[in-house]
Amino acid sequence: MSHAASLNPDYVDEAGRPIYHPVEEPHHPEGHSTMLGFWMYLMSDCLIFAMLFAVYAVIGGNYAAGPAPKDLFDLPLVALNTSMLLFSSITYGFAMLAMVKNRTAQMQTWLAITGVFGLCFLGIELYEFAHMIHLGATPQRSAFLSAFFILVGTHGLHVTFGCIWLVTLMIQVWQKGLIPANKRRLMCLSLFWHFLDVIWIGVFTFVYLFGMLR
Repeated sequence: MSHAASLNPDYVDEAGRPIYHPVEEPHHPEGHSTMLGFWMYLMSDCLIFAMLFAVYAVIGGNYAAGPAPKDLFDLPLVALNTSMLLFSSITYGFAMLAMVKNRTAQMQTWLAITGVFGLCFLGIELYEFAHMIHLGATPQRSAFLSAFFILVGTHGLHVTFGCIWLVTLMIQVWQKGLIPANKRRLMCLSLFWHFLDVIWIGVFTFVYLFGMLR
């Protein structure tokens, strides 16, 4: 048994001699590192939200003689907003099931419903912000309000970009169909959307529910 037989065939010439400097790198499938890169992005986003949660935990009790959570938060409205995001996560799951079965029209329908739920979430959140500002609870009023607007606003900004991404993918699927690249992008958006859902559960529990107990 020759030594060349145990070598990687990508690094052996036609005569069986090892090639120490290949002329061409071995071919990798298109998009093979996309999911890895996207997971790295999500982990960096986790660090951002972890820091925002930590800041809120430290200064969230400093009201500066201003309004407290009990004076501002409308839990039924926040619960309705939470349900919008939870339903959007469920409908996106249905869209992924339709994608696996190559049912493009059905998938597009579920994606559109997901987008509607996402926009409803943003609309309720903007209404909440406008109502608080109308009451004089602006970000510069106290450390609590500064941390609140930054944390909740950062999440809302992520949902906004998610909705834009969703519409962009719907257009790409409508133009090019469920090609492998579009499926890969839809899977990345699925991870992003469910990630935002998990972060909002933390916001709802830590900011709103615990805030009402202070």
